[in-house]
This record gives sequence, structure tokens and C-alpha cells, in this order.
Amino acid sequence: MEEILKVEHLHKSFENLTVLEDVSLTVNKGEVVVIVGPSGCGKSTFLRCINGLEDIQDGRVILDGQTINPPLQKGDNYRQRIGMVFQSYELFPHKTILGNIMLAPIKVQKRDKNEVRAEAEQLLEKVGLSSKKDNYPRQLSGGQKQRVAIVRALIMHPEILLFDEVTAALDPEMVREVLDVILELAKQQRTMLIVTHEMAFARAIADRIVFMDGGSIIEVSEPERFFTEPRTERAKRFLKTFEY
Repeated sequence: MEEILKVEHLHKSFENLTVLEDVSLTVNKGEVVVIVGPSGCGKSTFLRCINGLEDIQDGRVILDGQTINPPLQKGDNYRQRIGMVFQSYELFPHKTILGNIMLAPIKVQKRDKNEVRAEAEQLLEKVGLSSKKDNYPRQLSGGQKQRVAIVRALIMHPEILLFDEVTAALDPEMVREVLDVILELAKQQRTMLIVTHEMAFARAIADRIVFMDGGSIIEVSEPERFFTEPRTERAKRFLKTFEY
């Protein structure tokens, strides 16, 4: 398989608090890697380091052979190559749904407005939101806003998609509509790193499960192996808190 992302011996601290310690991981093109672990173990910070939203103290993140964190130079456009969807949507309240989606490809990538609009409308149709294109975020449910956030990431044509607890803020009945969109992306062989507490979803979608605790990767395994025969005692204790 073709390697697309490599994280080597990553260290991240906030003042005197070590959040990530000697974290290494390789991701292949088209692979879905799901990161699980207890709250506060460093999962979200790990994604933010990959996307360059957090500086790192040691190690490096390599995308398709190029070191992207620490960046080789200021102004590198590697963030355009990594799409990230956050728990909190991050939509601009004063812009319509279409306006939110079109902003970055036009302003950052300098793409043609009509071409971007056509693609945005096509993507909205695929996630069942074509009728909401002229609405504002306040007029949408949490699940709808999260689907818009996914479309906003997709329209930048990223090489990798990062999902950080995208269902954590949703009511239970809205979770399914968002997870279905991500499942469809997996069928399209999109390269994805997903942080989630939805264990059934993780088991269904992952090519590999990465289990983190205390800022380190404790175990990496195929999903069936992880959920039925975890190798570490720490993973066994973690899984006992969930029902299947």
C-alpha cells in the first residue's frame, strides 16, 4: 500500500504538561484509521498537530514525503491538503450555507466562483442538504451543520480528512445522519483519521484502531482483534466501559 502520512516521535507539551510523548504512526492512502481512548489522552491534540494547528516540541509530521510540521517555511499551503472537521462546526453565522462552503476555495485557492458554486451544490445534494443552501447556520440542526462542515472540508480537495469527535455535541437522533456521510466517504476510499467515542461506528468503519492513553499510543490493531482480543490490559479496561 502507498504511504501518505507518517508521524515520527511526536512530542507536544503545554508549558510543563506533556500531552503527547513519542507518538509515531503511519497511514496508507485510502486507509481509515480510528483513534480511541479515554478523555484527555491526547487524541484531539494529535489531530491538531497533524493539521499544523499546534506547534510541536520534537518529532515531525510528513505528508506524501514532505515535512509539514514543523513547517519548512512560513506560508506553506499544506493545510489545504488536510481537511479537518471539528466538534463545534466552526461555521460563520453571518454567511449562508453556500457562502460558508464557497469562501475558502475562492479566497484561498483562487478558484473560479461558478465552478466552486457548482461543486458546492453537488456536494450538498450528496449529503441531503441541497434545499438548505440559502439558509443560515442558525436555521439548521446540529446534524445538518456538521454535514455542512464535512462538505466545506471536501470542497478543498484534501488528501486526508481528519474528524475530531464530530458527533460529540449532537443529540443521539442526529448522530446517525453524520456517521452515514462518513461511512460513504470510506466507501470512496478516502484517507481518514477519526477520533470518536462511538465504538460501534469505530468497529464498522476502521481499517485499523489506534488506542491512546496518557499521551501515547498503547495499541494498534485491526478492529475485530481490538474489540474481541485486545492485547493490553489498559485496552481491556477501557473496553469494559462500553457495551456491544
